[in-house]
Amino acid sequence: MAAAAPSPDPLDVAAEATRGLRGLSTELTARLPRLLEAMRALGTGPDAHTVLDRIVRTAAELVGARRAAIGVHHAEGDAAAGQGLADVVTYGETEADREACAELLAEARRTGAPSAAGPQGSYLAVPLRVGEETFGTLCLAGKRDGGPFAESDRHLVEVLATEAGIAIGHTRVQGATRQRERWIEGAVAVTQALLSGGAGDSAVGGMGGGPSVVAEKVRELADAAVGIVLLPEDGGGGLKVAAVAADEPSGLLGTVLPPRSPAVPRLLAGQPVLIEDPAADPLLGARAPGRYGPSLMVPLSSGDRVLGALATARERGGRPFTASERALAAQFAAQVAIALVLAEAQRDRERLVVLEERDRIARDLHDLVVQRLFAAAMLLESAERRSDAPEVRARIERAVEELGATIQEVRTAIYALQQAPPETPAGLRGRVLREVRAAAVPLGFQPSLTFVGPVDDQVGPMTGAHLVAALREALSNAFRHARAQRIEVVVDATARLADGRPAVRLTVADDGVGVPAGGRRSGLANLARRAEALGGSSAFGPGLGEGGRGTAVTWEAPLPGEGA
Repeated sequence: MAAAAPSPDPLDVAAEATRGLRGLSTELTARLPRLLEAMRALGTGPDAHTVLDRIVRTAAELVGARRAAIGVHHAEGDAAAGQGLADVVTYGETEADREACAELLAEARRTGAPSAAGPQGSYLAVPLRVGEETFGTLCLAGKRDGGPFAESDRHLVEVLATEAGIAIGHTRVQGATRQRERWIEGAVAVTQALLSGGAGDSAVGGMGGGPSVVAEKVRELADAAVGIVLLPEDGGGGLKVAAVAADEPSGLLGTVLPPRSPAVPRLLAGQPVLIEDPAADPLLGARAPGRYGPSLMVPLSSGDRVLGALATARERGGRPFTASERALAAQFAAQVAIALVLAEAQRDRERLVVLEERDRIARDLHDLVVQRLFAAAMLLESAERRSDAPEVRARIERAVEELGATIQEVRTAIYALQQAPPETPAGLRGRVLREVRAAAVPLGFQPSLTFVGPVDDQVGPMTGAHLVAALREALSNAFRHARAQRIEVVVDATARLADGRPAVRLTVADDGVGVPAGGRRSGLANLARRAEALGGSSAFGPGLGEGGRGTAVTWEAPLPGEGA
């Protein structure tokens, strides 16, 4: 951001004003109190536009002009510098006067005014200047008395213009300070969200809810129409839109900016991209031609590592991004990148702690639980051999079988604990996928898995927890009793209960031996109790084998908000 010009010493301003006002007539001297009062009030406006409005009105009233206009230049270093004026404020007694104000500024720019020359008839132009920096031009025209502007009028307006230049400079500095504070506060808020874990379950590769938080914040801070987060495309070399924040759906989510796009190599090299003419160079190629106005893209880089990019764009015809806004956006992106790296390191540490704990639990299970189960099984086998009662021998044999199955399940748990957790999606889908993967070890094959509908969005936490427990129970029954060769699992979030309510339905079907008549059904009873607790139901029927051989367990519960 360009440094603001230093304010001149008020004594110097007063001295200059005094030299310019020597020899004024009594009538003009009588206007000095109003001039001083106007100078005092100039700096009290809440924003730059209000200050300009006060200046133009006061100047017109001081010299009796019917119309006046102020044109303020863009700040030094702004992208639009040299392309028109940053702000124009007009004053006129009639609508025609106000419409003619723009001609005053055009004439000043065309003729090179303001200059040190005196007024020319009914037209007067003076610079708004502090030191060597010119902020804009104040133009007045049409004396109310029909006469020309006098030299004394010029002196009065120049004094006012000098003070106005100081007021505008102060307003710009205050505005820049407030703007910088907003960007800093925004960076702090995003950093806290990412490091607290509230923005997602993973850091860089897929930031969970992190991209949405960042996209919304950059849009807010840039006062833009859209905020976008782009992350590296897997294996493609381009950048993929991971989050979009806009008032209306833009259709940009998932769009890939290919490696051949001129913006991609620059962003991946850590350089910002400014798009001043979106018609010729749209933000995201053919997917958004003419949709947005001035656009800015900045890399999410930390050191030599580029994690992605932030993009933001204003409405068509919106003002360009200033030099200070570009610098603040780049600083914001750098802070976000640091937060992402720290969040990734934090999650790596948490993951290491989890892995160490899993390894400890696996050792305890192997060294203590399995050995005790083996000992219990051996004692029962010994008792079975010594028993003469067939009923007792049958019960002991059954208990030994149950212990053997339990040992196998514990060994499966030990094996799963010793493996690195697979990368699975977050939410209910990921939990179901983990259960199915874990069941593949004791089964000796991988069950098939199908999802129907928006499972993660529709199924609430409580229903999801019961569904996962029901799945675990059904898979355990299939392993322990069914002797199946094929299992199919379906989770359907578009199902309906018998009474028509929306529901989620879990189906676990196998081609095993089926449920024997008169056999134990404690597992099926557990499934039914879980479903009924949620207002649903559970049942079983023919399986996948030839002629309906095997078992198909159906478990369903209403969706949240529909009785769950």
